[in-house]
Amino acid sequence: MRIAHLLFTKRFAGSERYAIELANAQSHHHEVCFVLANAAAEDRPDAWAQRLDPRVQQHRLTFPRLLPATRVARWARDWRPDVCHAHLSFACKALAGVAAPTVRVATLHIAYKPRQHAHLDGLIAITPQQLAQIPADFGGRVAQISNWSQPKPADPGARERLRAAWGVAPDDWLVGTLGRGEHSKGWDLLVEAFERAALPGARLVLVGQGPDWQSVRAQAGEQVVMPGFTNEPANCLAAFDLFVSAARSEPFGLVFLEAMHAGLPILATATEGAQHLQASFEPLVPAGDVVALAAALVRLNEARLAGDVLRRLHPVESFGLQERVADIEGFYRECRR
Repeated sequence: MRIAHLLFTKRFAGSERYAIELANAQSHHHEVCFVLANAAAEDRPDAWAQRLDPRVQQHRLTFPRLLPATRVARWARDWRPDVCHAHLSFACKALAGVAAPTVRVATLHIAYKPRQHAHLDGLIAITPQQLAQIPADFGGRVAQISNWSQPKPADPGARERLRAAWGVAPDDWLVGTLGRGEHSKGWDLLVEAFERAALPGARLVLVGQGPDWQSVRAQAGEQVVMPGFTNEPANCLAAFDLFVSAARSEPFGLVFLEAMHAGLPILATATEGAQHLQASFEPLVPAGDVVALAAALVRLNEARLAGDVLRRLHPVESFGLQERVADIEGFYRECRR
């Protein structure tokens, strides 16, 4: 198949990683093109170049005066993809002008929205909760296909190296999160809960970049480390003792799978993604509830001090990349019938 992935964001986070990893995997057996806006990933220009497989063609579109749907339709007439797979709102809307026989599908990285998705031929929900959001009168095909994880072992000595770089002592209990610093991820709530918990011998590290970084940094005290963007998430997770997601909303959370592969105990708020995976987590706390999150941190710290082993083996076998890629390609074929 000739498969085009369209993604026109200026950031780099979980949805972008999903699209890149899918395109890379498909490029081993199909002709794949990744279509970006010329200004894509302005905040992390290296994030795309380092991750796209050389087999994946890249095409950058400019939208000076033409409507996005018109510009994308012209490109599609030239490249003639069998499938256009859109990611996030701008790309989904831009598929409105693409005509048959090209199949237009999208992954619901966040939620179903009629203006973005009603005109498409197929929708992939990443959790059962998202699948339930799609109205019965949607005219295309739908499927629930979970995210995946590509396990990567930490580098030898990564735990010691990063903790030293962050100013974290070897015997400190390191509570950490990893992702994009934006309102939905609840970094401000995590800082407030951590400081309310006042855990002896504990530090908090927030790894990532984003629009809320400066405001959270101003809020955080001396026990909070914020090293910024990372290209070594597996190494960061190896340095943690507990992974925490204080998200206000999280449709799935690829980082959950990474933390599971790292064998970390996981404390999370009751978002859609956490509910989907909760069998592997500590008891979920209500989203936005700083008091409950602080109490959970205190409980886990007391369990640690009492000698409980918090690390564990999580059931990650069902989240393999090749299985999910096969599911998605099977969905493409269903939509082409």
